[in-house]
Amino acid sequence: MDLRLHNTLTRSKETFEPIDAKNVRMYVCGPTVYDYAHIGNARPVIVFDVLYRLLRHIYGEKHVTYVRNITDVDDKINARALRDFPDLPLNEAIRNVTEKTANQFHKDVEALGCLPPTIEPRATEFVLPRADGKSDMATLIQNLLDKNHAYIATGGEGREVLFDVTSMDNYGALSNRKLEDQQAGARIEAKDHKKNAGDFVLWKESSANEPGWDATFNGEIIHGRPGWHIECSAMSAAYLGETFDIHGGGLDLIFPHHENEIAQSCCAHGTQKMANIWMHNGYLQVEGKKMSKSVGNFVTIHELLHTEKFGGRKWPGEVLRLAMLMTHYREPIDFSISRLVEAEKTITKWRSVVECFYGDAPDGADEDVIKYYRNKDLNFKDTRKEYRNFQFFLRPLGEDLDIRSVIARAQASITAISTGFQGADLPTKNDKYEYTHDTRRTLVRVFSLLGFDLRQKEELTSEQHALITERLAFFADKNFAEADRIRDKLLSQGIQLKDSKDSETGERVTTWEIKR
Repeated sequence: MDLRLHNTLTRSKETFEPIDAKNVRMYVCGPTVYDYAHIGNARPVIVFDVLYRLLRHIYGEKHVTYVRNITDVDDKINARALRDFPDLPLNEAIRNVTEKTANQFHKDVEALGCLPPTIEPRATEFVLPRADGKSDMATLIQNLLDKNHAYIATGGEGREVLFDVTSMDNYGALSNRKLEDQQAGARIEAKDHKKNAGDFVLWKESSANEPGWDATFNGEIIHGRPGWHIECSAMSAAYLGETFDIHGGGLDLIFPHHENEIAQSCCAHGTQKMANIWMHNGYLQVEGKKMSKSVGNFVTIHELLHTEKFGGRKWPGEVLRLAMLMTHYREPIDFSISRLVEAEKTITKWRSVVECFYGDAPDGADEDVIKYYRNKDLNFKDTRKEYRNFQFFLRPLGEDLDIRSVIARAQASITAISTGFQGADLPTKNDKYEYTHDTRRTLVRVFSLLGFDLRQKEELTSEQHALITERLAFFADKNFAEADRIRDKLLSQGIQLKDSKDSETGERVTTWEIKR
């Protein structure tokens, strides 16, 4: 399928053509692990997880490399490492400080239904030259000095290696900012002796009582620590090469972080591009306000999953995931309790239709589906008759990752199933049931591609699954006596079926649970 993505760099939608279809490469900026990840951090993780799944579907699981870094080089982290583990080497001390928050991040995003990236490098492992020869920060900085894109300056806090923004002709192209409007915007701020106001820190000297690494620049050892931006330039080059396919992150990273990544990488490597396509998800606010600890609406993923801080209850990971995906990834999100309630109702509706079809969904190509259409002589022009076709759901994903439209199509198919595909011109009741059955199987594949596993946590036996499927067929035929017989049989086995109607649409909603 063709994949068209909005490229921030060109401000247009482009057809995605990988540099190498046998190794599609994507880099996404990961968390800084000095604290638990907040709900705003979850959005890029979820959005680019869907893109990762889609790329794997198109090009094959073994042909996609997804790198998402962990930033563990930060002045707060460094200071805490020195304080708590003064006798350990800096990298080891930092690892001790960040291990808990990094592990919690992994647990949180797994609960959100996200796959682990192919590679997850830590910034601390790429500060100095490596034994394996992979790209590192110190070597990249020296390359920039050698090519006159950087210079060493001495300020009130010691020596700094700064990038000269005037040395790059098209600096500011990603953010579309004029050079005179640029600000340094770095986590480590350079205050003095800059040639230009927009020059930013590549390396900053540490004082005698501050932690740091011994790096050599222009023959001098400067004990210090790297700037924020150089980290991603080193880690992406180490695993994806000097130019790769897709670079993603939040809208807030366009400037200065991504702008400066491009400057460092292109000038150090002598390339025209760092990544061919740049993608950015929109901002997130909570209950109509910018998330802030001072406002009191700052909430972490962990709190949403495990405490009753937000809305007086815990929220399942799949509900948080859907709440993120109901809005197009480039648009802003107002994360609210009402949004979560809506997402939970939707998840319940999905589960009632597809949960008993897990393990029965084909993973192969869609030729069999198309063949079925031809044999049944179904009309492709009738949208309702496309619900069995996996590609029908995928088409919006091919247009700038329009997950919202995929969800809308899934909702429409759920409605069609609930109403028995009225008006679908299916010739017999048996065909209608077969058609409905296959649509459910297609939906399982769709939801799996979006990262949703809607199975109950406790599995039923294959016989019990078969009984639930048979009961659905009896409902389709309006044979309620037989449907009730199966309900009672399952109840005697400890499986309670729950039939209800959606308060808004009147559609049948069926769920099950194991009674103790």
